[in-house]
Amino acid sequence: MNQSRFSYQDLPSTPIPEIGKILVTGATGYVGGRLIPELIDRGYQVRIMVRAMSPVHKERWPNTEIVVADVQDEDSLRKALDGIHTAYYLIHSMLLGEERFASADKKAARKFATIAKEKDIKRIIYLGGLGDTHSLLSPHLRSRIEVANELQKSEVSITILRAAVIIGSGSASYEIIKNLVNNLPFFLIPHWAKNKCQPIGIRDILKYLIGVLEKPETSGQSYDIGGSEILTYESMLKKLAEIFEKKIVFIPSPISNISFLAYIANFITPVPSPIIRSLMEGLKNDVVCESNALSEILPFETLAYKTTVVRAMTREEQDKVHTRWSDAYPPSHELALKLHELEEIPQYTSSYFLYTEKDPALLFDDICKIGGKEGWFNSNWMWQLRGAIDKLLMGVGTARGRRKASTLEINDVLDFWRVEDLKKNNLLLLRAEMKLPGRAWLEFEIEEKNSGNNLHIRAYYQTKTLFGKIYWYIFLPFHDYIFNDLIKQIAKI
Repeated sequence: MNQSRFSYQDLPSTPIPEIGKILVTGATGYVGGRLIPELIDRGYQVRIMVRAMSPVHKERWPNTEIVVADVQDEDSLRKALDGIHTAYYLIHSMLLGEERFASADKKAARKFATIAKEKDIKRIIYLGGLGDTHSLLSPHLRSRIEVANELQKSEVSITILRAAVIIGSGSASYEIIKNLVNNLPFFLIPHWAKNKCQPIGIRDILKYLIGVLEKPETSGQSYDIGGSEILTYESMLKKLAEIFEKKIVFIPSPISNISFLAYIANFITPVPSPIIRSLMEGLKNDVVCESNALSEILPFETLAYKTTVVRAMTREEQDKVHTRWSDAYPPSHELALKLHELEEIPQYTSSYFLYTEKDPALLFDDICKIGGKEGWFNSNWMWQLRGAIDKLLMGVGTARGRRKASTLEINDVLDFWRVEDLKKNNLLLLRAEMKLPGRAWLEFEIEEKNSGNNLHIRAYYQTKTLFGKIYWYIFLPFHDYIFNDLIKQIAKI
């Protein structure tokens, strides 16, 4: 059994694994990925719902049942919910942007609720957003309330937890404020930055999610949850600047347009503009707990903001970030399409190889260190320039970096790539998620050859447009320079 990631000594509830099987949706997301091992540690039978099967799931959660299902596909959803007692609903579509995520979330919740009722699910536990329901809410917070309403229509017993900003290693909110503080010498503070917020640590989120499962009296109820402090967004930034020992000038700003500010923050932080904008929209409201009823049922001491930040920093320094906001698949099916799923082999390829006597394990270790803060050995300015262009086009850019500094897993983000396939000491396949007039992959392969190894780098590109073809031939000379140099640096002993 895996070692628990936080202490249960102050969680005043008792495990009840005898209730039956628990379904976790959003398993590849930030909260879901951290909830699963905690449920396993407490003895629960866990079924994990994912949109696509991957070998990494069984490696990561060996004592679980994994089912492939899409919340928009009723047949697959029926299989996922068959024989389930309680389902955690941790699905959202924030990456789709403001115009699309609300509609997608509402439709998904409606289908989930209908099938849950059909399958006689006893409970649904939903993590939503905190905000005064009587005020004019942001689209993001309003969408979370609409999702809760759709789930409640099913007549299945729902427990709703409503949280504000979640702080933890790898959370979108933490990475936004951390990068703003680290990269700006001064802040322009809009008027809404003085609104109140009750941030909560990911550790406390998990305790509440597990605690309500183990307290039957919370069934059918809605609760506000938050950390131990009520702060303004301005004070959150100032506290973080103190922790990082950064001297920053805070200046009142006449500019308060969220779309503009989200676009600017898109260049300073690794988080894409659609997520930043959705989170910033929520700043227009005070988001504090209207009631502390759950703390009477689960009376444990929540963490202070400074403590959650220090814990997040420590996890990063230890290279132990278990999940990250970027773990979820991109919303576009085209970006999630795998190389082996193509109907035809990509028409455009470029291949480079070098013979080396370097040990394959050492070669593979060096391959797996590319990107992120360490960069791509040489020619880093070229990668950064391509990332900056991608950011201008509202793409992901290179600022996403990577979850861990020295190791990779399937589905990990690596700058504007995502790990599609990985075979230890043999293969690393990356899928492009930058803005492109086509689809692209980058493959590293170690091939045993006589008393040494052939190290291969292959670029694959698929396009059907004239502009896409022109794009390939424009960048082909740069490939020759970058990849020939990269392969030499990896093979260097």
